[in-house]
Amino acid sequence: MDYQDILYAQEAGVATITINRPDSYNAFRAQTCDEMIHAFDRAGWNRDIGVIVLTGTGNKAFCTGGDQSAHSGSYDGRGIIGLPLEALQGSIRSVPKPVIAKVRGFAIGGGNVLALLCDLTIAAESAIFGQVGPKVGSVDPGFGTAYLARAVGEKKAREIWYLCRRYSAQQALDMGMINRVVPDAELDAEVAQWCNEILANSPTAIALAKSSFNADTQHIAGFSNLGLHAVSLFYETAESREGVAAFKEKRKPRFREPGMKR
Repeated sequence: MDYQDILYAQEAGVATITINRPDSYNAFRAQTCDEMIHAFDRAGWNRDIGVIVLTGTGNKAFCTGGDQSAHSGSYDGRGIIGLPLEALQGSIRSVPKPVIAKVRGFAIGGGNVLALLCDLTIAAESAIFGQVGPKVGSVDPGFGTAYLARAVGEKKAREIWYLCRRYSAQQALDMGMINRVVPDAELDAEVAQWCNEILANSPTAIALAKSSFNADTQHIAGFSNLGLHAVSLFYETAESREGVAAFKEKRKPRFREPGMKR
């Protein structure tokens, strides 16, 4: 595949997948997702690769979720909602290698879900985490909600989704959303150290451990599939369209105005 939205590199047993859309804060469109799926499969089944690192170009954002400029009732590609999220999430979980999210800047919305789904998440002190779906007429009704509750507890997960607040890297660490926080200048070295420690261990044992962890939460994929069908229908409503319009027009959404059909 001729990548346009991502960068792919591999060195010394580590494959690095970089979302390369800095002008949109590394938001993903359908093409971005397809390229990431290809890259995860490429690295995940390469016997020379022991660890996969997912990150974003620049210091402003790891990823800020779905690109709203490609969203008008649905996104612009395949998958239940026009984004192959179910396939992308499945790729991250199914490859028999640990996936490390290396986070600088914003990990918001679908970007926060990607960081959560990775096996390990290491963040710079400047990183910011949070969900935004209810502000723009959307939601992740699978791994972004149910799996999040496994990581941070149900009370905190509900707070994250209902209030759409932003959380510092230290707050994300304290609630169990990520594994490590380091000064920005030390992030690359810290991730490299974690990769080296993983590469020193048995790849088969790690693959088995990952599979067994996944088995405990695999039912969430069913929730996700069902929920995305509901989200696809939701995107056709005036309420959801108002969220997208408000985001593009840089104003507060008017979800509760009289006559708004829900």
